[in-house]
Amino acid sequence: MAGVIGVDEVGRGSWAGPLLVVAAIAKGALPDGLRDSKLLSKKRRDELFDQIKTSCQLGEGWVQPEEIDKYGLTRAMRLGVSRALIMLSADFKDQIIIDGHINYCPKDFINSQAVIKADDLHPIVSAASIYAKVLRDAHMSRLAQLYPAYGFDKHVGYGTHLHELMLRVHGPTRIHRRSFKPVAKLLAS
Repeated sequence: MAGVIGVDEVGRGSWAGPLLVVAAIAKGALPDGLRDSKLLSKKRRDELFDQIKTSCQLGEGWVQPEEIDKYGLTRAMRLGVSRALIMLSADFKDQIIIDGHINYCPKDFINSQAVIKADDLHPIVSAASIYAKVLRDAHMSRLAQLYPAYGFDKHVGYGTHLHELMLRVHGPTRIHRRSFKPVAKLLAS
C-alpha cells in the first residue's frame, strides 16, 4: 500500500456510545466535494458515503464506552487509531495525517502527523471524517431502538438539553460514559 492515510474520529465528546476512528487510503479517484463532515448536510454525507466506500480502503477503530472510562479519552483515541490502522493493514512507513492533536499519533508509525482541521484541509482525512460520521450515526440510531426514551437518533449521544433531561429522568444506560462529568454527576447524586 502506498499513499497517504487520512485518519479522523467521531464521538470523542459524546456522553454515550462508542468512539469511532476511521483510517482511509484512496484506491482510486476521490469524490468531489469532500470536506469536514460537520460542514455537510446529512443528505450530502450519505451521498458521499457510498462513493467513499468504493474509492477508499477503510479501517475502523471502535472504542466502547467502558474502554473510554477505563483508559481515559487520550489513550482511548490512540487505541482507536491503532485499531483502524491495523484493520487497514497500514505499514509503519506509510504517511499518516491525523485530524487533531499530536497526542493521538501512534508511536509505532514514524510518519504520522497531527494536523488541526485536517478534516477540511486534506481530502483523504475528509473521507475518513464523513465515513466515520455516517457509520457512527447509524449505529446510534440502532441504539435508539434499544433505548427509545433517550433520543439517541436525534443527538447521537452528545450533550444536548434533551439528553441531559433524559439522563435526569431515566438515569444512565450501559452505553453511557460514566467518567464524563454530566454522567458522573448524576451517578453521584
